[in-house]
Amino acid sequence: MIIPYKMLDEDTLRNLVEEFVSRDGTDNGYDDTLSGKVAQVLRGLKSGEMVVVFDHESQTANILSKEAAQRLEVQ
Repeated sequence: MIIPYKMLDEDTLRNLVEEFVSRDGTDNGYDDTLSGKVAQVLRGLKSGEMVVVFDHESQTANILSKEAAQRLEVQ
């Protein structure tokens, strides 16, 4: 389920994004600061290129590209 990022409390959104960019395997190949990576993801959310998704089964939230999220919804 796609959750509009604007529905999330500002602190909750920031915590979700910080957790997302600091996960193992999410290195984008650039040597950027945490705040720089957070800003990049927030820009992606605001532009609509990225979305927040919630998985009811695992009760977890994630951030995906819009295309990846749409593919999951089709399945």
